[in-house]
Amino acid sequence: MQIAKQLALFLENRPGTLARVCCALSVAKINIYAISTSDTVDHIVVRMVVSDPAQALQIFQEHGSLVVETDVLVLESSNQPGSLGQIAHKLAEANINIEYAYCATIPNAKKGLLVLRVGNPRKALKILNS
Repeated sequence: MQIAKQLALFLENRPGTLARVCCALSVAKINIYAISTSDTVDHIVVRMVVSDPAQALQIFQEHGSLVVETDVLVLESSNQPGSLGQIAHKLAEANINIEYAYCATIPNAKKGLLVLRVGNPRKALKILNS
């Protein structure tokens, strides 16, 4: 479990936009660990945790993209019913809000990767590590 930098890019919602982002990262040998997208009519927000956030930020800014850098929690959690509920409950007891979350795993994996945007990442990390 760790605090990581998440980059949120605000891009046009058009075919090929995500492909260009991924290609730019690939050329720079930057790996995407986690990604989430949400759309509006004209724009898309791409949130990602990458292997080199500083270099990725520079690449995106050089291409004129609006980018916001945020601290998020990245944790490996059990892939079983109730594991996310336990995490959410611990944070709620500490009065820490989960603003959003995204995760993925394959059905028969023992663990999955969870990204949490919380109100107080340092406090949340301490609570979840205890």
